[in-house]
Amino acid sequence: QVQLVESGGGLVQAGGSLRLSCAASGRTFSSYTMGWFRQAPGKERVFVTEINWSGANTYYADSVKGRFTISRDNAKNTVYLQMNSLKPEDTAVYYCAARKTLQGYDYWGQGTQVTVSS
Repeated sequence: QVQLVESGGGLVQAGGSLRLSCAASGRTFSSYTMGWFRQAPGKERVFVTEINWSGANTYYADSVKGRFTISRDNAKNTVYLQMNSLKPEDTAVYYCAARKTLQGYDYWGQGTQVTVSS
């Protein structure tokens, strides 16, 4: 069982930056691929980015490539999402998630709100 707690959301002006954190419980954090998803008002939750267990491999949605960076610190059981050059369309609830297999994400955080004003 893995419990995930996101933090770092807030209100920022367009062009600004935020860093989200996701703290995970459990001693097996380093064995999980970690991802970030987001859900805008009235829309489905969508994939943003993910990072493999070692941090060597990362993947990004086209909409955030070049602006967002995912990283992890296995010693701290934490994954980060650095978000730069934020746009109003980045406004959403951001969720952290963990998976061990390719069959999908098993564990989810409660989400943190990111609001980008124009």
